[in-house]
Amino acid sequence: MWGEAKVVERIDWSDQLFTLKLSADIGEFIAGQFIKLSLHIDDKRVARAYSLVNAPDASLLEVLAVSVDDGLLSPKLQALAPGDSIDISTKAAGFMTLDEIPAQGKHMWFFATGTAVGPFISMMRTTEPWQRFERVILIYGVRYQEDLAYYEELKAFEAKYPGKFTLVTSVTREPVEGALSCRITQGVESGVIEQQVGLKLSAQNSQVMICGHPEMIKELNTLLQSRGLAKNLRRAPGQITVEKYW
Repeated sequence: MWGEAKVVERIDWSDQLFTLKLSADIGEFIAGQFIKLSLHIDDKRVARAYSLVNAPDASLLEVLAVSVDDGLLSPKLQALAPGDSIDISTKAAGFMTLDEIPAQGKHMWFFATGTAVGPFISMMRTTEPWQRFERVILIYGVRYQEDLAYYEELKAFEAKYPGKFTLVTSVTREPVEGALSCRITQGVESGVIEQQVGLKLSAQNSQVMICGHPEMIKELNTLLQSRGLAKNLRRAPGQITVEKYW
């Protein structure tokens, strides 16, 4: 079912990366879930899924998106201005949520590439990860520094939760002070990410959530399983929870 969302604000992080803040009624949702945005283009409905970046109690919905040159929907989303309308699914969906994470594990590792950082920011804007885990780690990989959306807010989390939250960024196509320059999978394989965090990824202590590029998810999943971590299923709780972004 579709409803109407009004654009309240647009934030442009770069030429192609942007956030839309929307006013719409979609009912309750859980941090980590996604909605669909849609427009009629050439008499056909074109819809795409976008994770919600806002916390569930926020007054506005928030999505992080990238405009793809040959995309059917994303360039039109980027062209939206405050006051414009767009169709929105009236119910959020998705199972990459903290309530699907098993009780064991005292360290929460979030791995994200690009816009897939959105659902993790939504979770960190709630109290649950901070109350539930001894350590929260976000590994955030992008191509260019300007692609680090919400960077100032993420640094503010470090200041607010000293010793509890660790942010590790990796920028692969330009040197950036303080950031790694490797792909996430390379950083895990070499051990440089764990060295920077000061913790080991382990089946005993870690819960891992992965969202982003399908190849990154596949490679990282393989690496983690080789270390004894297992995919998290309702019928067989494990340590690895994933959501493919396309």
